[in-house]
Amino acid sequence: MHLHILTLANNVKINANAFMPQTTTNTDQTPSAEVTQAWINLMRAQQRVLGAIERDFKDAGLPPLGWYDVLWELARAEDGRLRPFEIEERTLLTQYNLSRLIDRLEKEGLVERHTFDDDGRGRWVVITEKGRSLREAMWEVYGRSIARHVGAKLPGADAAQLAGLLSKLA
Repeated sequence: MHLHILTLANNVKINANAFMPQTTTNTDQTPSAEVTQAWINLMRAQQRVLGAIERDFKDAGLPPLGWYDVLWELARAEDGRLRPFEIEERTLLTQYNLSRLIDRLEKEGLVERHTFDDDGRGRWVVITEKGRSLREAMWEVYGRSIARHVGAKLPGADAAQLAGLLSKLA
Protein backbone atom coordinates (compact mmCIF):
# COMPACT_ATOMS: atom_id res chain seq x y z
CA MET A 1 0.00 0.00 0.00
CA HIS A 2 2.81 2.41 0.85
CA LEU A 3 4.28 1.95 -2.63
CA HIS A 4 1.03 3.01 -4.27
CA ILE A 5 0.72 6.02 -1.98
CA LEU A 6 4.27 7.13 -2.71
CA THR A 7 3.82 6.64 -6.44
CA LEU A 8 0.57 8.61 -6.47
CA ALA A 9 2.01 11.32 -4.24
CA ASN A 10 5.06 11.66 -6.46
CA ASN A 11 2.87 12.01 -9.55
CA VAL A 12 0.96 14.90 -7.96
CA LYS A 13 4.08 16.34 -6.28
CA ILE A 14 2.99 15.77 -2.65
CA ASN A 15 5.44 14.73 0.04
CA ALA A 16 3.90 11.40 1.04
CA ASN A 17 6.50 10.92 3.74
CA ALA A 18 4.74 13.57 5.80
CA PHE A 19 1.72 11.26 6.01
CA MET A 20 3.58 8.02 6.68
CA PRO A 21 5.19 6.72 9.85
CA GLN A 22 8.88 7.58 9.92
CA THR A 23 10.89 4.58 11.05
CA THR A 24 14.46 3.70 10.31
CA THR A 25 14.22 0.09 11.45
CA ASN A 26 11.36 -2.12 10.62
CA THR A 27 11.06 -5.70 11.80
CA ASP A 28 7.62 -6.45 10.35
CA GLN A 29 6.80 -7.03 6.69
CA THR A 30 5.89 -3.42 5.91
CA PRO A 31 8.74 -1.33 4.48
CA SER A 32 9.50 2.05 5.97
CA ALA A 33 8.93 5.19 3.94
CA GLU A 34 12.70 5.44 3.39
CA VAL A 35 12.98 1.88 2.13
CA THR A 36 9.96 2.34 -0.12
CA GLN A 37 11.40 5.53 -1.58
CA ALA A 38 14.75 3.79 -2.13
CA TRP A 39 12.93 1.03 -4.03
CA ILE A 40 11.05 3.54 -6.19
CA ASN A 41 14.24 5.46 -6.98
CA LEU A 42 16.11 2.24 -7.77
CA MET A 43 13.41 1.07 -10.18
CA ARG A 44 13.15 4.47 -11.89
CA ALA A 45 16.91 4.75 -12.28
CA GLN A 46 17.09 1.23 -13.71
CA GLN A 47 14.33 1.91 -16.24
CA ARG A 48 15.79 5.23 -17.36
CA VAL A 49 19.38 4.06 -17.69
CA LEU A 50 18.48 0.79 -19.42
CA GLY A 51 16.14 2.66 -21.77
CA ALA A 52 18.90 5.12 -22.64
CA ILE A 53 21.41 2.32 -23.25
CA GLU A 54 18.92 0.43 -25.44
CA ARG A 55 18.37 3.62 -27.48
CA ASP A 56 22.12 4.03 -27.89
CA PHE A 57 22.37 0.46 -29.20
CA LYS A 58 19.47 1.04 -31.57
CA ASP A 59 20.93 4.35 -32.81
CA ALA A 60 24.22 2.53 -33.53
CA GLY A 61 22.38 -0.18 -35.49
CA LEU A 62 23.19 -2.82 -32.88
CA PRO A 63 21.00 -5.50 -31.31
CA PRO A 64 19.52 -5.18 -27.80
CA LEU A 65 21.40 -5.42 -24.52
CA GLY A 66 20.25 -9.02 -23.93
CA TRP A 67 22.40 -10.10 -26.87
CA TYR A 68 25.43 -8.45 -25.29
CA ASP A 69 24.78 -10.14 -21.94
CA VAL A 70 24.71 -13.63 -23.47
CA LEU A 71 27.72 -13.00 -25.72
CA TRP A 72 29.68 -11.53 -22.77
CA GLU A 73 29.00 -14.55 -20.56
CA LEU A 74 30.05 -16.90 -23.35
CA ALA A 75 33.16 -14.87 -24.21
CA ARG A 76 34.40 -14.98 -20.63
CA ALA A 77 33.56 -18.65 -20.06
CA GLU A 78 36.20 -21.34 -20.33
CA ASP A 79 36.46 -22.40 -23.99
CA GLY A 80 33.76 -19.82 -24.85
CA ARG A 81 30.99 -22.23 -24.04
CA LEU A 82 28.25 -22.72 -21.46
CA ARG A 83 25.19 -24.87 -21.07
CA PRO A 84 21.91 -22.97 -21.41
CA PHE A 85 21.08 -23.25 -17.71
CA GLU A 86 24.49 -21.72 -16.89
CA ILE A 87 23.72 -18.74 -19.14
CA GLU A 88 20.35 -18.38 -17.44
CA GLU A 89 22.03 -18.37 -14.00
CA ARG A 90 24.49 -15.66 -15.08
CA THR A 91 22.00 -13.35 -16.79
CA LEU A 92 18.58 -11.91 -15.99
CA LEU A 93 16.93 -13.86 -18.81
CA THR A 94 14.23 -16.45 -18.17
CA GLN A 95 14.61 -19.91 -19.68
CA TYR A 96 11.90 -19.29 -22.30
CA ASN A 97 13.34 -15.93 -23.41
CA LEU A 98 16.86 -17.32 -23.35
CA SER A 99 15.93 -20.25 -25.62
CA ARG A 100 14.41 -17.88 -28.16
CA LEU A 101 17.43 -15.56 -27.95
CA ILE A 102 19.88 -18.43 -28.43
CA ASP A 103 17.88 -19.44 -31.51
CA ARG A 104 18.27 -15.90 -32.92
CA LEU A 105 21.98 -15.75 -32.04
CA GLU A 106 22.53 -19.09 -33.75
CA LYS A 107 20.60 -17.99 -36.84
CA GLU A 108 22.87 -14.91 -37.05
CA GLY A 109 25.99 -17.10 -36.77
CA LEU A 110 26.98 -15.60 -33.40
CA VAL A 111 26.77 -18.87 -31.47
CA GLU A 112 26.67 -22.58 -32.27
CA ARG A 113 25.12 -25.43 -30.36
CA HIS A 114 27.32 -28.47 -29.81
CA THR A 115 26.17 -31.82 -28.40
CA PHE A 116 28.23 -33.07 -25.48
CA ASP A 117 26.69 -36.36 -24.41
CA ASP A 118 25.96 -39.71 -26.03
CA ASP A 119 22.19 -39.37 -26.21
CA GLY A 120 22.32 -35.94 -27.87
CA ARG A 121 20.25 -34.15 -25.23
CA GLY A 122 23.06 -32.18 -23.60
CA ARG A 123 24.16 -29.06 -25.47
CA TRP A 124 26.85 -26.45 -25.20
CA VAL A 125 26.23 -22.95 -26.51
CA VAL A 126 29.52 -21.83 -28.03
CA ILE A 127 30.39 -18.28 -29.11
CA THR A 128 31.75 -17.92 -32.65
CA GLU A 129 34.36 -15.44 -33.88
CA LYS A 130 31.51 -13.43 -35.40
CA GLY A 131 29.87 -13.39 -31.96
CA ARG A 132 33.10 -12.21 -30.32
CA SER A 133 33.42 -9.42 -32.89
CA LEU A 134 29.84 -8.27 -32.37
CA ARG A 135 30.29 -8.28 -28.59
CA GLU A 136 33.38 -6.11 -28.94
CA ALA A 137 31.53 -3.67 -31.22
CA MET A 138 28.64 -3.58 -28.77
CA TRP A 139 31.04 -2.86 -25.89
CA GLU A 140 32.30 0.25 -27.67
CA VAL A 141 28.75 1.67 -27.55
CA TYR A 142 27.87 0.13 -24.18
CA GLY A 143 30.99 1.48 -22.46
CA ARG A 144 30.32 5.00 -23.75
CA SER A 145 26.67 4.67 -22.67
CA ILE A 146 27.62 3.65 -19.15
CA ALA A 147 30.02 6.59 -18.95
CA ARG A 148 27.40 9.02 -20.27
CA HIS A 149 24.32 7.82 -18.42
CA VAL A 150 25.93 6.76 -15.13
CA GLY A 151 29.51 8.00 -14.86
CA ALA A 152 28.72 11.59 -15.90
CA LYS A 153 26.11 11.78 -13.12
CA LEU A 154 28.06 9.94 -10.42
CA PRO A 155 31.63 11.07 -9.78
CA GLY A 156 34.04 8.34 -8.64
CA ALA A 157 33.31 8.56 -4.90
CA ASP A 158 29.55 8.59 -5.48
CA ALA A 159 29.80 5.63 -7.87
CA ALA A 160 31.88 3.70 -5.32
CA GLN A 161 29.36 4.47 -2.57
CA LEU A 162 26.43 3.39 -4.76
CA ALA A 163 28.24 0.20 -5.78
CA GLY A 164 28.84 -0.57 -2.10
CA LEU A 165 25.22 0.06 -1.18
CA LEU A 166 23.87 -2.02 -4.06
CA SER A 167 26.22 -4.89 -3.22
CA LYS A 168 24.26 -5.25 0.02
CA LEU A 169 21.21 -6.17 -2.07
CA ALA A 170 23.02 -8.65 -4.34
